Amino acid sequence: MQTREKSVPGYERVVCGTDETAGYHGIVVIHSTALGPAVGGTRFWSYKTEDDAVTDALRLARGMTYKNALAGLPAGGGKSIVMRDSKATDREQLFRTHGRLVNSFAGKYITAEDVGTSPSDMEYILKESSYVAGLQGRSGDPSPHTARGVFRAMQAAAKYKWGSDDLSGKTVSIQGCGHVGYFLAGELARVGAKLIVTDVDQAKVKRVVDDHKATAVPPEEIYSVAADVFAPCALGGVLNDQTIPQLKAMLVVGAANNQLLESRHGDLLEQHGILYAPDYAANAGGVINGCCIEMLGWDVPRTLAKTDAIYDTLLTIFALAERAKIPTYQAADRLAEELWKGVATK
Repeated sequence: MQTREKSVPGYERVVCGTDETAGYHGIVVIHSTALGPAVGGTRFWSYKTEDDAVTDALRLARGMTYKNALAGLPAGGGKSIVMRDSKATDREQLFRTHGRLVNSFAGKYITAEDVGTSPSDMEYILKESSYVAGLQGRSGDPSPHTARGVFRAMQAAAKYKWGSDDLSGKTVSIQGCGHVGYFLAGELARVGAKLIVTDVDQAKVKRVVDDHKATAVPPEEIYSVAADVFAPCALGGVLNDQTIPQLKAMLVVGAANNQLLESRHGDLLEQHGILYAPDYAANAGGVINGCCIEMLGWDVPRTLAKTDAIYDTLLTIFALAERAKIPTYQAADRLAEELWKGVATK
């Protein structure tokens, strides 16, 4: 494998690796190890250029530093990307190659699932590196735990906005019916919420509609449907100048990373009277599950209790935002920075 280092201010390491035989082109970014080894999943996705992939990985890795700090985990932030290429036909070879790049960091970076990857992919990485979580028979698929955390964040947002965390009878529009979106729909259906869903994959939409009695709409209509809560559970950048004015929801609480296209869109949500649950605070359930079970050796009940504590974290963020008269995304950043930057400067 050939590797190249990129120097990026504010980041500890950025490494790009290629292996033509395996059809592999991967990137590992370490943002910070101030609180512990950099933890963050491997994303398997298509990008037009390597620069586009690196830009995405940089944002995601920084978000993991903030997410892990705010969740109170002994972990820093990192992320990796395996660029999806039609030339790569052997998935085992592809992810074993990625495992060798992960292993070259000697424990400074620990990976797990992300968009486009699964526990079986992590098993391939395990054949080359022990620095991998989300394994079958251990913490497993993080999706149900991510969904549980988002659900608890949604309850906290409802409590703050409406005085009650009861979501029965509320309409929630879910963008993205993948693993997390599916499990989130299940949590919401269980408490009597009404669901409007969309995805570019109609098979995923049908599953949610059939299993959770949801109503389906085309992808371009999800922003403007009449809903109390909008839950972005697909890719990032969906909250922007075009979409925010369309929203009828009073709350935005979802699982997607980097939901704000730019920071100023957090201000725009505030101006529209929409309460935003900062994504990395709301979607921490998956990394909490993996870290607590596989790194800390916690049992399931204790780990679930920490995931449910996302409810309290969100209420703390909302209270700080109100007290300091700042948008919620700034309040979350302030709390997270107090944790990891304080350690980093000691």
